[in-house]
Amino acid sequence: MNIGEVTRRLAFNTLDKLQGGKLNLLKEVNKSEIVAGVTPEYVARRKKALLQYAAANCPFYQTRFANDANLKDIDTVSLSDFPVLNKLQFIEHYDDVLSDAYRDMKDSLAHLSTSGSTGTPFTVLADPEKMNHVNMNFMAVLELNGFRLGMKRGEFRAWIEGKNTISKWRSFKNNLKMIEISNMGDEQVQAIFDRIRKEQIQVLVMYSSALTALSDYAERKELQVLEWKDWPVEMLFTMGEALPASTREKAEQIFGVRPVLTYGNNENGFIAVSLNGADTYTIDLYSYEIEILKMDSDEPADEGELGRIVVTDYYNRAFPMIRYDTGDTGKIHRWTDEDGRIHAEFTEIYGRRGSLIYNTSGHPLSMHVFMNNLLNFQGILRQAKCTQTGLKTYRLTLNPYPDAAVDEAAVIASYKKYLGEDAECAIEYIDVLPVQQSGKTMVCEQLCEDYI
Repeated sequence: MNIGEVTRRLAFNTLDKLQGGKLNLLKEVNKSEIVAGVTPEYVARRKKALLQYAAANCPFYQTRFANDANLKDIDTVSLSDFPVLNKLQFIEHYDDVLSDAYRDMKDSLAHLSTSGSTGTPFTVLADPEKMNHVNMNFMAVLELNGFRLGMKRGEFRAWIEGKNTISKWRSFKNNLKMIEISNMGDEQVQAIFDRIRKEQIQVLVMYSSALTALSDYAERKELQVLEWKDWPVEMLFTMGEALPASTREKAEQIFGVRPVLTYGNNENGFIAVSLNGADTYTIDLYSYEIEILKMDSDEPADEGELGRIVVTDYYNRAFPMIRYDTGDTGKIHRWTDEDGRIHAEFTEIYGRRGSLIYNTSGHPLSMHVFMNNLLNFQGILRQAKCTQTGLKTYRLTLNPYPDAAVDEAAVIASYKKYLGEDAECAIEYIDVLPVQQSGKTMVCEQLCEDYI
């Protein structure tokens, strides 16, 4: 704990108290509800308030309810009365989804933007109350895993001036350091380790691919970071791509702390987080309604069945996101405890549908398969990507270490264990797999027309 950390925490708490303590209360309630679950009464109340608001204030839903005589009265509307919309459909109906109550305030609303690294760029307008929820939700999932307000954190991204960079004032106020990862070669990764020590960065916030690169480098170079007297890292906070169990264990051994797993998006915020080092993701039912729908229809998936992750955001009134098909896929487990409170967790997150690879028998494969497969080629392959081009055809894009001898037959054989022995695999080489604007590196890509 240092003076900067304590000063920032004191400043936040003092200012919030002067303004009624709303933010701290919101954060503490969010933390409590993530852990303790929510009541059926809360869920019913939040959904009813959101759905009635959207039906009354958003032209897209107003028109739908006015023109469809089969829909229920607005006072008894249910979630199933609303359509499932993906990113492109929200963009198509953007102006009509926007609430009339905020239409004249568009210039003053916050922007929650995705980079479009795996699809189409998308910006969601957010009212001040939603932004309070976004910010306090972030603090809640951090604090549930040991974060102390004011700790110095480094955020790993491909930072682009004028697009996603952070002002000097915001960087100072939030004790936030921008760590550039557009190039993750050995020289750049060593520079990151040096900067962490020099600037005493306590929390590393990064996509799973960045943590994998740091862990692999530290292992290969035999960096004994836990023996460094000035090693400051107290928390690893991962986002984006699923982190394989093997990589998580390796990172824990190297850094001395177990990586926190999260799931969320820029449009809504953090949706789920691992607690107490668990391998599952506890869902924030205080902020969201989560549905898992079948891959080929809008019918609910069965318990434990792989399906599309569909999010209803309770708190954005400016741009209500109801039944948002995120493009991600996963499995869910729900239960009600002895006190009648509702809980849910993602038992597996497979990633984006556009990155979901199927084997030659038509069964989906977790991204973990492809990330774990790299462990067979440590010191030989720096990166690898599997692209499905047909029902039984795949392209393996390899980025080997300098001067490494690649046994192509062995690489293909290792992939065929998962893809199927009748898989047809072609190999191509690349100097580096590009880091997307978001900071992610795609290890899978689906190009087969039968699965897109």
